[in-house]
Amino acid sequence: MKIAIIGATGNVGGRILAETVNRGHDVTAIARDPSRLQGQAHVTPVAVDVANPDALVRSLQGHDAIVSALHFDGTDAQALFQSVRDSAVKRLLVVGGAGSLEVAPGKVLVEQPGFPPEYKSEASAGKRFLDALRQQDDLEWTFLSPSALFVAGERTGNFQLGRDTLLHDGHGKSWISYEDFAIAMLDEIEQPAHVRQRFTIGY
Repeated sequence: MKIAIIGATGNVGGRILAETVNRGHDVTAIARDPSRLQGQAHVTPVAVDVANPDALVRSLQGHDAIVSALHFDGTDAQALFQSVRDSAVKRLLVVGGAGSLEVAPGKVLVEQPGFPPEYKSEASAGKRFLDALRQQDDLEWTFLSPSALFVAGERTGNFQLGRDTLLHDGHGKSWISYEDFAIAMLDEIEQPAHVRQRFTIGY
C-alpha cells in the first residue's frame, strides 16, 4: 500500500512510519523538516507545512490511506478534512488522545477533577477534533485513542482493544507504548474494522 503520514518525525508518527515500512508498505513522510528521513528505503520525505493546503493536497494525492499524527492544539480540523477531501483519498486515520475516553457513562477523562493541567488544552482540543470528525460522513475516518499514559516502550504485540471507555491493565494502570499503538494502527489500515468509529488500545 501507499500510506501518507502527516507528522512523521514525531514520537508517534516515527513509530507508525517504522511499523509501516517493516510491513513492506511505501510511505510518504510529511513533516515541516523531514530531512533526517532521507535515504530510508520505501520512505519518501516531503517537507510540507499543513497550514499550506495546496502543498498538503499535492503531497496526499495518490495514496491508499492517510495517517494524521498532528497535535490537536493549533490544528485546524476542518481545513485538514478539506485537504483530505481535495486529495481524493478516502481513508483518514487519526492518532487520537485519551482525554475524550469515558471513565464512566457520560463522563470523559479530560473533564475529571485532577486531570493534569499541563495536558488539558491538548486533550480538550482532541475531544473537539473527534466531535468534528464524527460529523464527516464522506470520509472513511478512524480515530485511535491511546490509554492515559502514552509512552516510549517495547513492541510486544500484546494489548487489548476497546471502543469509547478508558482501558486499564490488571494492576489498574492505563497505558500503552508508542510501538504497540503503531501495530494497532497498521492492523486497522490493512484490515479496516473501525470505519467512522473511534477505538482505543491499552494493556
